[in-house]
Amino acid sequence: MADLETDRDRLGDTMATETATRLVHRNINNTNAVESNSALSSGEVTNHTGKHAEDLIQWKKHVERVKSKVLDQIQGQLSDLLDKALTESVQIFTQNGNHGNNHINHVTRDGTVTTTNDNSHRTHTEKDGKVFMDRRSILDDLFEINHIRTIYHMFISVLFLFIISTLAVDYIDQGRLVLEFDLLSYAFGKLHIVAWAWLLMFSYTLAVPYNALDLWGTLYHRSPLKVVLSVGAVLVLSALQAAVLGVLPIYVVFHYQLPPASRFIIILEQIRFLMKSYSFIRENVPVILKHKTKEGEGPRGEGPRFPTFSSYLYFLFAPTLIYRESYPRNPHIRWNYVGVTFAKILGCLFYGYFILVRLCIPVFMNDSNTPFSTRTLVLAMFHATLPGMLLLLLAFFAFLHCWLNAFAEMLRFADRMFYKDWWNSTSFANYYRTWNVVVHDWLYYYGYRDFLWLSRRKFRTAAMLSVFAVSALVHEYVFTLGFGFFYPVMFCLFAFFGVAFNFTLNDNRKSPVWNILMWTCLFIGQGVMVCLYCQEWYAQIHCPRTGTSFWELVTPRSWSCSN
Repeated sequence: MADLETDRDRLGDTMATETATRLVHRNINNTNAVESNSALSSGEVTNHTGKHAEDLIQWKKHVERVKSKVLDQIQGQLSDLLDKALTESVQIFTQNGNHGNNHINHVTRDGTVTTTNDNSHRTHTEKDGKVFMDRRSILDDLFEINHIRTIYHMFISVLFLFIISTLAVDYIDQGRLVLEFDLLSYAFGKLHIVAWAWLLMFSYTLAVPYNALDLWGTLYHRSPLKVVLSVGAVLVLSALQAAVLGVLPIYVVFHYQLPPASRFIIILEQIRFLMKSYSFIRENVPVILKHKTKEGEGPRGEGPRFPTFSSYLYFLFAPTLIYRESYPRNPHIRWNYVGVTFAKILGCLFYGYFILVRLCIPVFMNDSNTPFSTRTLVLAMFHATLPGMLLLLLAFFAFLHCWLNAFAEMLRFADRMFYKDWWNSTSFANYYRTWNVVVHDWLYYYGYRDFLWLSRRKFRTAAMLSVFAVSALVHEYVFTLGFGFFYPVMFCLFAFFGVAFNFTLNDNRKSPVWNILMWTCLFIGQGVMVCLYCQEWYAQIHCPRTGTSFWELVTPRSWSCSN
């Protein structure tokens, strides 16, 4: 029995051992299978992860492309929408400010202030013309960005390089440091004549158009011969304008033989006074014509509401060509800003002086002694592209930014949008609208829109061409009197190439390639202008005219001068 139990125990242990062995082998096999499956799964996961990462990269690139396209498309639209929203908000604020308050103060000719209840007081809206609002100049905002300010500092460093190179050349040639500004002293000579001529034009513009319109407006609704009165007033005022603001500046320029910069001051101020006086009359005549005399009003109440003399005086100095009785004003004057801005203008003058002395005069003074040829012209033109473009940027920064902002700050004039981001233009149509907003507004409201109104909006192309023609003629008039010779380079570039580019490179061009093309055309155009005007200037010196016939006056001397 004991042996039987012992054999039974041994059999049980053997069976248990075999069972355990089988279980161990099974587990090992299962483990190997799991490891094999895990290895396969890891490979699949790795492949899947790599494919997913590649898809993410492709998706990110696609999103970046879509983002770039969307931003390019909505950039201009968003800017227009923001301007419109600001305009509408100003209009709503103005209307709310005037709502329920129809009392208007009138200043009579003897200085008394009378209050009347006028429900017909007109709030100026965008439909009536330009709406002014509180806005900063774009460059003032951009110069707060470090990257943009660094580009500005690079231009200043180039000015220092011009100064250093001039001093080095003078020291090598003459053995001493010479920093003379004889060109500036010559160009701005006879400033006392410029001063009294400007004072005469200003006094006339201040007194005559204002009082002429006041007299006509007072008599218009009382006179039975309204047409005769109006025609007579137009003829008399036109004759005075032609004599004082037309003939007088030209006489001063030629009689006193003013140097170039002094000539440009006289001619540009002549055009500014003409444009401002026209705007003042154009904005107030419709108000007088629409005025209706009410029954029972006394003699003082029969006339229309007329702008105050102080508003007209402010307008003559304000940096705008569109007349309004009031403009948005800043609360105080930043005199530090004014001083820095005028210092920038002075720096731009010296910058232009060094560009002419170092890059233009040495080249074209020598070229004037060589016969005229295509090779000479092409080489000189491409040599003049860089100085021409620098002079264009300096003129923009000195006048459209610094000069206008300085006067705007002194007058607390709040609307500083004298230009827009013309450098981002992808079409010449947009460039013409954004380069000089001050002049563009005048041409648009008093040229283009009035032409459409007269033609009942039938001849849009003719209206646009007429504006281009007037602008080209005025530009050529300024250059002809400023330089003292007739060479219609500006007129041809503006009237022919400008019109062609306006229709071909229009607002439908949105690609950055068109911005590159626009800048290339600007470089070439400035090179052509600087080259041809400099060649003609020295040709007039070396080969003066011998006669006074018409063809002698209009034929460029640089075409035949070889001395």
